[in-house]
Amino acid sequence: MSDVDIMPAPDLSSVTPPRSKWQEEFEAFQRLLPSLLADYAGRYVAIHNGQVIESGDDQVDVAMRAYAKIGYLPIHVGLVTTEPRPIIRIPTPRHPIFKE
Repeated sequence: MSDVDIMPAPDLSSVTPPRSKWQEEFEAFQRLLPSLLADYAGRYVAIHNGQVIESGDDQVDVAMRAYAKIGYLPIHVGLVTTEPRPIIRIPTPRHPIFKE
């Protein structure tokens, strides 16, 4: 029988996973937000390749028009505002309101 060498696991603490395309678009939205406030305050914008490609008052409509323009590629659709988004709570079947 042959001897088995057991090696230590590699140190991956310095390795960062690659950013996704959506994450890049989200970061572009965050970076552009101060300048977007002048023209798009209170509206939704779709960001693709770091630029606004669509805007409007309805988030789904903006996304659909953006996808119609560029195809189904990763984009970020965000509301241009300085206010934090409200937290939306969705009850689950384990929530007491669903118990009989």
